[in-house]
Amino acid sequence: MVSQGPDLPVRQAGVRRRRLAVVLEYDGRRYGGSQYQKNAPSIQGELEAALNKLTGENLRTAFAGRTDAGVHARGQVASFVTGSRHEPETFVRGLNYWLPADIAVQRALEVPLAFDVRRGARSREYRYLVLNSPLPSPLLQAFTLQVAEQLDVEAMREAASLLVGRHDFAAFAGPVAGGTLRSLHRCELKARGRLLAVCMEADAFLPHQVRRTVGMLVQVGLGRQSAADLAALLREPQPGVAGPAAPPQGLCLMKVNYPGLDLSPPDGWEGPPCETTI
Repeated sequence: MVSQGPDLPVRQAGVRRRRLAVVLEYDGRRYGGSQYQKNAPSIQGELEAALNKLTGENLRTAFAGRTDAGVHARGQVASFVTGSRHEPETFVRGLNYWLPADIAVQRALEVPLAFDVRRGARSREYRYLVLNSPLPSPLLQAFTLQVAEQLDVEAMREAASLLVGRHDFAAFAGPVAGGTLRSLHRCELKARGRLLAVCMEADAFLPHQVRRTVGMLVQVGLGRQSAADLAALLREPQPGVAGPAAPPQGLCLMKVNYPGLDLSPPDGWEGPPCETTI
């Protein structure tokens, strides 16, 4: 048997290869991130172990987006090539049997062999949840950033509107190799009770871009920064100065969009926490 590269399993003679895409939901608290880690468990490692138990194959998976340690997902997409004849529904049931309780496959779909789960994505949608309350919430602390002081949501919305469009987001990124121009399609703030959701959609995001953006918007909401300060960082970007970066637990990858292909998570559930559907 001969290896077919980093995103392909071992080839078996006479076996029809096909590519499947799966939509994953996970609680990221226990993991070092979505991709393989040397010294921490990963979503990729758990998924590939479950695939091995289900199919008997040593499969390599690819992910639509990289999530950091502690970051959650509602609609992460992974793909792999397999010789298994299982129907997509069998992959959903079988993988969920073998996966740990904090990772679940929500959908599976056969896609063209040429499908590229990362480069083929049209956009990615993230949500960051802020608990704006002087009182802590044991039920929400694993999925939100608590801000005790009252936030000026309208000032935050004004600042967020300046981010929409194609900009150099170097100030909002961690260390990155390559260009820092990105197209941000949407940056909205939705409030419900004591919860505030920052919803962002872009063609692609820079490392830590969402968390640094949220950190900067919180500073605006607290009156420590202004929309003008944020605009200045877009005009004259200084690498990594926006923020501080919000902690990972409030961030969730909600959805990955593909042209002509529906890989949305199932309707009717917006992910943690259960208190909100914003």
